[in-house]
Amino acid sequence: MAEETRTTLVLVAHGSRRAASNDEVRQLARRLAERSGLPVVAAFLELAEPSIPDGIVQAIDAGADEVVVVPHFLSAGRHVVEDIPAEVERARARRPQAEVRITPHLGSAEGLLDALLALARAG
Repeated sequence: MAEETRTTLVLVAHGSRRAASNDEVRQLARRLAERSGLPVVAAFLELAEPSIPDGIVQAIDAGADEVVVVPHFLSAGRHVVEDIPAEVERARARRPQAEVRITPHLGSAEGLLDALLALARAG
């Protein structure tokens, strides 16, 4: 019988000099963990800790053999297309034993349209 894969999500945001903004991302990660039943680590491209490579390594060192990086970005700008994949490669070099993949960015999710409409209707 095959061993079950241990998956951890790494929710990646830009990072902010404003601590409350980074805390919002960490709270979102906690809510995502509750909803998914999976461990979730918040990680940041810049200006906050942990960095993306450190967040991925933290997940692997805690027992994940699969890490799914979820970019919390609305558009496919340079950060999504170049910077996040480069940071993920840094983590892969540090922990090559784990599978690490990147999902499409938040702005490409079909469900985002429903969320935007719900906000418009509520406001």
